Amino acid sequence: MRYIFLVLLCTLSLGLKAQNTLTFPELVLKGEQVTFTLTTSEEINHLWINGENVALTPTDEGYKGEIEIHNGTIELNEGYTHNEPMVIPGWLSLLPPLIAIALALLFKEVISSLFIGILVGAAVFSCYADGFIGIFSAFFTVLDKYMVHALSDGSHVSVILFSLLIGSIVALISKNGGMQGVVNRIVNFAKTRKSGMLTTYFLGIAIFFDDYANTLVVGNTMRSVTDKLRISREKLAYIVDSTAAPIAAIAFITTWIGAELTYISDGVNKITAAGGEINEGAYGIFMSSLAYSFYPIFTLFFMFFLLYKQKDFGPMLNFERKALKEGVNGGTDNDESTLDLKEFETKAGVKPRAFNALLPILTVVLGTIIGLVYTGLASCEQQIIDVAGSFNGSVWSNLQVIDASSDSFFRKLGLVIGNADSYAALLWSSLSGLALAILLTVSQGIMDLKDTMESVMTGIKTMLPAIVILVLAWSLASVTEDLHTADYLKSFFAGEFKHVWIIPSLTFVLSAIIAFSTGSSWSTMALMYPLVIPLSFTVASDALDYDATLIMYNTIASVLAGSVLGDHCSPISDTTILSSLASSCNHINHVKSQMPYALTVGGVALFFGIIPGAMGISSFITMPLGIIILYLIVHFLGKDIDNEMAKK
Repeated sequence: MRYIFLVLLCTLSLGLKAQNTLTFPELVLKGEQVTFTLTTSEEINHLWINGENVALTPTDEGYKGEIEIHNGTIELNEGYTHNEPMVIPGWLSLLPPLIAIALALLFKEVISSLFIGILVGAAVFSCYADGFIGIFSAFFTVLDKYMVHALSDGSHVSVILFSLLIGSIVALISKNGGMQGVVNRIVNFAKTRKSGMLTTYFLGIAIFFDDYANTLVVGNTMRSVTDKLRISREKLAYIVDSTAAPIAAIAFITTWIGAELTYISDGVNKITAAGGEINEGAYGIFMSSLAYSFYPIFTLFFMFFLLYKQKDFGPMLNFERKALKEGVNGGTDNDESTLDLKEFETKAGVKPRAFNALLPILTVVLGTIIGLVYTGLASCEQQIIDVAGSFNGSVWSNLQVIDASSDSFFRKLGLVIGNADSYAALLWSSLSGLALAILLTVSQGIMDLKDTMESVMTGIKTMLPAIVILVLAWSLASVTEDLHTADYLKSFFAGEFKHVWIIPSLTFVLSAIIAFSTGSSWSTMALMYPLVIPLSFTVASDALDYDATLIMYNTIASVLAGSVLGDHCSPISDTTILSSLASSCNHINHVKSQMPYALTVGGVALFFGIIPGAMGISSFITMPLGIIILYLIVHFLGKDIDNEMAKK
């Protein structure tokens, strides 16, 4: 009986102990406000911690409060227990992303830089948790914790599958002659220098779903046409390069969109976890940010003005003069450019048919739209039921129940798409597009099933480098989340910081510098998005004069825009190099002639788009203003080569 009594007493004591426990985060930053949860059996509105009377707020999880902790020592009221958090200096939380960026800039290689950044973060965490011995276990933590976590996330797996499916479609419709059929139809419009340039431009826009496919297909296809029309290889390379990334970056069905959505989704999750409120899905946020994607949009307009008015300036003017006067003598044509095009070559003996490409592409595009509307309406229906209990009529006619401002068609459409399951829509549509491409290929006898599936696997292989970067980027984002890097960065802008408008512009410039130095838009997005999305929203939320959501939209767009600008200016950029190869253009000449155009557009985007937009000026004003300024630059600064040569 005595032993039973002791067991019951110990059990009761453990139960009371568990019910009077403060739970701190495993790791906290020194000198920062830390949120803790108190689980207790009694109602309580304050608690003495380290001699300070801390107010508590009742929640479903327990009583929550905040306290500033400078070290691991915590003194509580008698009868309360707590876990012992690790306390690290804030500057250590910056090491993983800074080291990853610095190594990428130094060695011009992204994969090892990201891995080392993750390793450093894991080592910091492990050393504080387990002492010096933790530095050895950190090497394995990179794989068994962070990379496994990145691959176990459902949205991340969706992005990987979508990227693989799109890569497969691109490779297959190239092999079965569909892509060449589209190209052949467009090439028929190239009769003069002007029409030849514009045809190349619109072909670049038409192949919007992948920048590599765009660059290699357009460059190799149009080279012989532009040579005959005395269009310089430098101009061809510029058109190819400057349509590829900008259109792939802003189109809503591309090999880029999956990565962009997952970065946005992860950033939003961090914001909501910190108490922020965002009532919009990742796809809706992406669509809203397009209003601030000044550089990609301005680039497409600027190029159209140059081609339509047949004007140039800078080094490009001299190359065009030489081509018009002397003709194009083959440039640096070699076998290198065709080596990169193997997976995009039509199979020998196959008759090109445009519908073999158009039908799968339209299936992906229309399927995604249908999927977004379907899943969005289903989500909105559940929200209406939650708010109103029930409703009569269609979901569309009752959308004002959950958003009173949804009184127009586009507001309703935006609400539906914003609540859609974008990952499901992308997966459904891309799988349908691939299935149709396989069916068209096999049913027409273009390739047997074995060769068809080999082309599918080839397309998958072309996406593997990008997927490796994505997984490492997700892992680095998890490290920065564990180390509270965003919280530490936010502290620099707390209190009296009033110039929130500068965040998007700094983001744009820094993204351009990183992309220029690394030669990769994807690695730049991987490094920047995890930091700036939560930072921009939380800092703007603390500033009364700014709309936090609009600042976040602008910042998201600025990462993308800066990445493309730096990519265009970088001599080590993959798409810049491929543009030179596919166009058989001297690479240095391509970089030298493209850079003045890219910097011109970048300057207009920064001073007439990003900064005014961050100050609250509507995109309905900044976008047309920037386009008009670019037109005036072309009109007054550019010179008409055809008229110039005619006078001579």
